[in-house]
Amino acid sequence: MARPIIGVMPLWDDEKQCVWMLPGYLDCVIQAGGLPLILPFDASPDVVLPAASICSGFLFTGGHSVAPLLYGASPRSEGDKHCPTRDLMERQVLESEVLGKGKPALGICRGLQVMNVVLGGSLYQELSVEYRAAPALAHYRPSGQGILTHHVELNGGNRFRMLFDSARFTVNSYHQQGVRELASSLEVLAWAVDGLVEAVSLPDHVFCLGVQWHPELMAVESHSRSLFQALVMQSQ
Repeated sequence: MARPIIGVMPLWDDEKQCVWMLPGYLDCVIQAGGLPLILPFDASPDVVLPAASICSGFLFTGGHSVAPLLYGASPRSEGDKHCPTRDLMERQVLESEVLGKGKPALGICRGLQVMNVVLGGSLYQELSVEYRAAPALAHYRPSGQGILTHHVELNGGNRFRMLFDSARFTVNSYHQQGVRELASSLEVLAWAVDGLVEAVSLPDHVFCLGVQWHPELMAVESHSRSLFQALVMQSQ
């Protein structure tokens, strides 16, 4: 059986002005039986949508913060780095291919946030300032990105609960933003122990799921591998 093509959202380097990619994203797709294809870094509909149309599923990767203007907020800081091209191209792919044609999608970190914003939700721009909860968790760990950091707890009623072998497990954490207002069409799949949303799914979709942690850096964990395996399986 031919490997299904999984469209992977490109990463962008502001300093070098170039497209790049972390090998973990590609490796996990390949190991799950898929064929990763990095999509062109271009927001023109006549470029990105034809490229996306040949893909059977999509991986929305981490990266830049989602621009606050997309959810009706003003930037907290002029120093925040946003990537308008990524925002626009990912919105088009999500709306046209995932929501419009029902193709499977897995969102990681920024990918979850993009899903939430496109569907009408909003974000905390800086968790350390805007989100105060007990216990206080270190959601942003720039060093040791693959290190397990905090627990998440699953919503037992979610149909994707079967992807995980435990109702409570530990994940890595490398994000400054997070879900503030959840889009009405999304359902929470998991929370951090401080109450922050850590995973979401679109109930009426065959497979549209986002996680706030980085499973591509935790491939040794069964619950990380299962996410990529489910994406590839649903893309057959």
